[in-house]
Amino acid sequence: MKGLPTRPPAVYQLQTKKEDLGPLTRLTLGKKNLNKANRTVLLVGETGAGKSTIINSLVNHAMGVKFEDEVWFQIVKDEKRGQTESQTSDVIVYEVFGFEDQTLPFSLIIIDTPGFGDTRGIERDLIVSQRLFDLFRSDDGINEIHAVGLVVKATDNRVNDRLSYVFNSVMSLFGKNLEKSIVALVTHSDGRTPKNVLQALAATNIKCAKNEKNQPIYFLFDNSQTDDRSEDIEFLKIATEISEKGMRAFTAFLEKKSSQKLITTTDVLNERISLAACIQNLQQRILLTEQKEQELKQTHDALVKQVEDMKKSETVTVEVDVVYKEKELLKSKKLFSRGFFEKAMVCTICEENCHYPGCTISSSPQHCEVIKKGRCTVCTKKCPASAHVKENWRYVIKTKKAKKTVEVKKEKEVEKVDPDIKFNILKSLANKIQNLKAEKIQLVNESYQHVITLEDIALKVDSVSTFVYLDFLIEKMKETGDMKKVQRLEEMRSRMDEGTKLALQYMWGRTIGTM
Repeated sequence: MKGLPTRPPAVYQLQTKKEDLGPLTRLTLGKKNLNKANRTVLLVGETGAGKSTIINSLVNHAMGVKFEDEVWFQIVKDEKRGQTESQTSDVIVYEVFGFEDQTLPFSLIIIDTPGFGDTRGIERDLIVSQRLFDLFRSDDGINEIHAVGLVVKATDNRVNDRLSYVFNSVMSLFGKNLEKSIVALVTHSDGRTPKNVLQALAATNIKCAKNEKNQPIYFLFDNSQTDDRSEDIEFLKIATEISEKGMRAFTAFLEKKSSQKLITTTDVLNERISLAACIQNLQQRILLTEQKEQELKQTHDALVKQVEDMKKSETVTVEVDVVYKEKELLKSKKLFSRGFFEKAMVCTICEENCHYPGCTISSSPQHCEVIKKGRCTVCTKKCPASAHVKENWRYVIKTKKAKKTVEVKKEKEVEKVDPDIKFNILKSLANKIQNLKAEKIQLVNESYQHVITLEDIALKVDSVSTFVYLDFLIEKMKETGDMKKVQRLEEMRSRMDEGTKLALQYMWGRTIGTM
C-alpha cells in the first residue's frame, strides 16, 4: 500500500477554445503544430457505453497523467443533469495539441457522436449520419480518419435486439475502405478476454479489423479513474493498469495506421440520406397518385351511371373523394443541446416534402443534403433550391367528400358531331389514370437505383437503414411488372442475417413505442 494514493483524485476541467458550427461543435486544447503528426479517431456506440470516459482517458494519456499523480483532467464537460439529458446531443470534435512527444508522437483529433439507442427515439439515430455528412463534406471539417472506435460495454453479455440495432446502425455509416480501421473499445472491463463482446460482434456480422487469428481487434478499458480511492485501492490500481495497457495498445495501433479518405464514406452517407428522403417523398407521392387515381375512377364510374343525364345536360354533378394538400405544423421537437428544432425542407412549387424528417439544421435550402448542383433531387419537377423553404411545417395529403361538376359539352354544335364525342371525358379520365401509373413506375425505379448504388459502395449493404424500405420497394416494383428488379431486391432481402432481423425488431418496437 505504500506510495499508493488513498483519496479521490483531484478533477480539473480543461479550458478549450469552442467553435459552434451549427449542430457541430469543435473544442480545441492547445495550438496546432503543422510540423507534428496527427491521428484522427471517430468514436461511435450506444448511449451510455462510455465514449466520454474513453475521450478523457485518451487526453490524460497524451498528457502523461499517471495513477500516482492523484489528478484527472476532463475535456468532456460533466453536465449536471439527469442521465438522459446529459448524454451527448451533438457531434463534437475534440482537438488535442501541444503534448506531442510527451507520451505520444502525435496530436489527437477525436470525433464524438451522439449515442445510438437513445430513449428519445429513432429519429435521433437517423440524424447522426446527417451530422457526420455535414462534418465530412465541410470545407473546415474532417476529410480523413485513422481509426473508428466502436465503444461497447464488456457487460453486454448477450446478443439482443438492442445491441444488434446499435451495431447495425454504426456499420451502415461507412464505406468499404474503412473495414480495417474499425476496432472495438471495450469499457467496464475486468481485464479478461471479452468473450461476450466477441460473440456479439460475430453474431451481428460486424466487419472490422482482424488479428492473425482472424478475430476482431479490441482494446480493454476500465471506467473507474475518478472513483474514491479511500477503499478498494488495490482493485482500483489494477483497474487503472487495465486501462493504461489498453491505451498503450490502442495508441500503438493508431501510430501504425495510415489515414483513410472519407470520400467513399461521404458517398455512403449521401446515398443513405438520399434514399431515405427519396422513399419518404415517394411514399407520399404514391399515396397522392393512388388517391388521385381513386378520385378519377369515382368520377368515371359516376359518369357512366349518369349516361342519360349526360345526353341532356352540358354539365353533370358527381360526389367523390377529392384529394388536396394542407400545411401541417410540426411538433416542436428539440434536436440538439443548443436549441435547434426540427424543420422540413419543402418545395413550394410541387407542394412536396423533399427532406423530412432529419433535414440538416442549416437555414438555407441550398445546403440541404438532397440539393445537388442547385436543384432538388427529390421533388417531382426537380425544382431549384430557390423554390424551397425550410419551415416548421410540412405538406400532408387529405381527402374530403365534395360535389364535382364535370363539363360534358363545351359547344352547342356538339350535337351535330359524332355522338361518341360527348363521352370523350371518359377517355380523358382513363388516360389520366394511365399517366399516373407511369409516374409511379418512374418513382419506384428512382428509389431502386439508390439501393443498387449502396450495394456497390457501402461497408454493410444489408443494414437496417436499407431493409426498412425493401418490403415497400418490392411490393411497388411488382406492380410495375419488372420481375428482374423484383428478383434482385428479393435476393437482397434473403441475405438478411440474424443480427439484422433483431435490429429491425428493435427499431420497429421503438418506432411504435414513440408514436
